Amino acid sequence: MKKVFAMLFTLFIGSILLVACSSKDSKESKGNSEVTEITYWQYTFPTKVEQIDKIIADFEKENPDIKVVAQDFPYDQYQNKIFAAVEAGDRPDILNIYNGWISKYVDMDYIQPIREEFMSKEEISDYYVDMIQPYELDGEFYTLPVAVRSLALFWNKDMYKEAGLDPESPPKTWEELIENAKAMTEMTDDGRYKKEGFGWNAAGQGLHEFQQVLLRQYGVEPYSEDASKVLWNEKQEGYDAFKYWLDMTMVHKIGDPDVGNTYREAFLAGIAGMIVDGSFAVGDIQNASFDWGVTTLPVLEEGGLQSNYASYWTNAIAKGVEGKKLEASERFLAYLIQEDVQKDWLENVGELPASKALIADEELVNDPTYGPFIEGLDYAHATFFVNEDKERQIIIDGVDKIRLEDADYDETFDEIVTKIQEVRDEFFNKQ
Repeated sequence: MKKVFAMLFTLFIGSILLVACSSKDSKESKGNSEVTEITYWQYTFPTKVEQIDKIIADFEKENPDIKVVAQDFPYDQYQNKIFAAVEAGDRPDILNIYNGWISKYVDMDYIQPIREEFMSKEEISDYYVDMIQPYELDGEFYTLPVAVRSLALFWNKDMYKEAGLDPESPPKTWEELIENAKAMTEMTDDGRYKKEGFGWNAAGQGLHEFQQVLLRQYGVEPYSEDASKVLWNEKQEGYDAFKYWLDMTMVHKIGDPDVGNTYREAFLAGIAGMIVDGSFAVGDIQNASFDWGVTTLPVLEEGGLQSNYASYWTNAIAKGVEGKKLEASERFLAYLIQEDVQKDWLENVGELPASKALIADEELVNDPTYGPFIEGLDYAHATFFVNEDKERQIIIDGVDKIRLEDADYDETFDEIVTKIQEVRDEFFNKQ
């Protein structure tokens, strides 16, 4: 970080000189042709958009020679916007992308490596939490995050009370979760959910809950060390974990993906008793009209293996950005990843600091809301996606085949693994 800190100090001194100059001759600063404009793209997540706007305003005050133009797009349109912009030769200078997209964007030649002169690989490794390491590709880091995410279990204390459960005793094991969820689930006479005990899903955090939590708790390493091989069905325990996960909705009927528009909306509406979600959901959930709590993810049996899934949205400079725009982009990135900015990000967005030093802060570790997420980072695993969209859709389609078409569990599981392996083979065979 020495170079980054040196860059920030230089920016600070430079900004003082620039402000001093502008006070001497305000006319000279108007229409300053030396201002470098850069563009920053992200998907529309209201709290993040508001926070980025605030950061940009602060940055521009300190760096009047740089103007940052931020744009955001709905999540389901975001990548298509990027692809179209690249095709048209009008790509943004900085892209905020999901860690699961990094490999694809490197493969498509959309983003450039972080320059050693800006921040060396050693500095990146020293500064950031370990979950960043899997995305050192061919000896290069391509992105720098502000924050990271892990998962935890939210529970609705009011629904616990109504069901006769102790509202201060969330489940510690998956079996307890299933039993508590059954107590809270209410169905109509024709078999539809009025309330679900657990916001079961495959499209949201559910697939991560299966890949990086349940599989590992059943003793299955999800991928080979280099992430090229899908190992889900290498052991019988993989099939067992898949059945256990699916049975929550198929057999125990404690929740369904179709309750509410999303599992989180169902929870916010007070019709889902528990959900697995990230700390970024705290911003919405803290405004809920009911009493709630958050705790670490369940284990198979008390004292059993704890596991979690970690992810992050991260910032990349687009391929082809050079000269003054590259310098301005690096100066903005240096500002964006500062620890003070990360602290504000936690407070206003709810995502955890990506700095190794900040995440070890005792006050944060003991925070009743964020503490379970921090604890989860200790045993979290970041999935190395080669094409997150395709892999996610393969799982969703397979799960729907079982849910809606009564397909065979084991055969469908093998099909899912085969299709995801094909996606990975296509990527790794080009390396």
